[in-house]
Amino acid sequence: MQLRQTNHLELSIFKALFKQTFIYGLATVLPRMLSFLLVRLHTGEDILKSVADYGDVSLIYSYFVLFNVILAYGMETAFFRFFNKETDKEKVVSTAAIALVVTSFAFFSIALYFQNHLAQIVDIRADYIHLVLWILLLDALVVIPFAWLRANAKPMKYAIIKLTNVILNLGLNLFFLIGLKKIALGGEGMFSSIYRSNFEVNYIFIANLIASAVTLLLMVGFYFKITYTFDKHLWRRMMRYAMPVLIAGVAFSINETFDRILLNKLLPEGIAKTQVGMYSACYKLALFMTLYATAFRLGIEPFFFSHAKSKNPQKGYALILEYFVIFGAIILLTVIVFVDLLKIIFIGDEAYWEAMWIVPLILLANFCLGIYHNLSVWYKVTDNTKYGAYISICGAIITLGLNFWLIPILSYKGAAIATLSAYAIMMVLSFYLGKKHYPIPYNIKKIVTYLGGSVGLSILSFYQFRGNYIIGIALLIVFLGIVYVLEKHTLKMLLKNK
Repeated sequence: MQLRQTNHLELSIFKALFKQTFIYGLATVLPRMLSFLLVRLHTGEDILKSVADYGDVSLIYSYFVLFNVILAYGMETAFFRFFNKETDKEKVVSTAAIALVVTSFAFFSIALYFQNHLAQIVDIRADYIHLVLWILLLDALVVIPFAWLRANAKPMKYAIIKLTNVILNLGLNLFFLIGLKKIALGGEGMFSSIYRSNFEVNYIFIANLIASAVTLLLMVGFYFKITYTFDKHLWRRMMRYAMPVLIAGVAFSINETFDRILLNKLLPEGIAKTQVGMYSACYKLALFMTLYATAFRLGIEPFFFSHAKSKNPQKGYALILEYFVIFGAIILLTVIVFVDLLKIIFIGDEAYWEAMWIVPLILLANFCLGIYHNLSVWYKVTDNTKYGAYISICGAIITLGLNFWLIPILSYKGAAIATLSAYAIMMVLSFYLGKKHYPIPYNIKKIVTYLGGSVGLSILSFYQFRGNYIIGIALLIVFLGIVYVLEKHTLKMLLKNK
């Protein structure tokens, strides 16, 4: 077997990779789990006035995704590529940081001047836009500092700062949405005079703004360390690399968030925001797969570039995808088995539960997206990022087309089907293009076996035996047993001490 032939050197590399990925996982999972509590808070019966109000919040955060991509414009990925490629790393750091600072302030100034026009275009109140612009600016200013931490293998500092951001955000949400109201009703103390009723959505973004400001303060030391040398030639090369990444990022943001925007636009006005609220809350239950895929990507992206020139890196890339699929398949089935317990824990109001039908589709969609990110190594290490743009544009076209077709017929079910279709097709396209341009010896039989087995058992659990935890847990145990039997040799080697 291929895995049994893997030598101890390769396994030690993977152990180091998984250790780093685990720390990045903590940096991703723990903050997101805390932010998951925000879903529980915001969907509570006594916090926001209605499901439609949560729909408003979800729509605003959908636009956040798009504009975060625009403000970063692929420079983070370009930074990793050139940081590992160039001998003068200080110049890479300085050039990337200066470029992003200048463009971020330029965007902020222009957008602030036209904020009322933006509010009309996106159908969001101007006071929300004002807060959002400040948050976008602060978040853009930490893109390169965070990338620098990852490139220099400082996952613990990365994790601590990320965790601090979300703990602060959660704490401020609790204070503004619960504590401040109670103080105001008591009629005592300095805080009672600053409380405003029907101001809950503003408070949510004020909390986010303060957390983003503190994060920048924690990272501001980075800007005192760099040399402030701007290399125009290097910048142009980085921009050529980054532009396809930007296009791919914009297309990806369409895949990720435009379903909520289109639900609001295509459904009747009287129910649109409510449908968006239900869809967005249940969509969050797929966050477990998103967390796993994101943590894995954060760990492997620097690894992809740093090992691109090693001996036979393709073999390592193939093994990485196998491990990703194995653990992802376990997560998929586990969440499906316990999904009705999770909805009680993380979604506060039964009014949101109507959209639970979408959860298996969104989980599988995010699994396909994670596989796609692993497959994308071929165009990143060969500097063919234009193919990433082509694939993402194809996914965006599928997303938009299916959403326009299916939402008027199936409402949020159509949006979920469109999301799964887009990510699955992107995954397949990346695999076939990669075979042509940068062949990697993936064990397709094993990958399909784990993926198909997990999906099949998930279908049985959710659609035939939903709520029957005896059968659901039995299916999970059977799958775990199969994984152990097939992978026990490699797992034992990975768990051994060096």
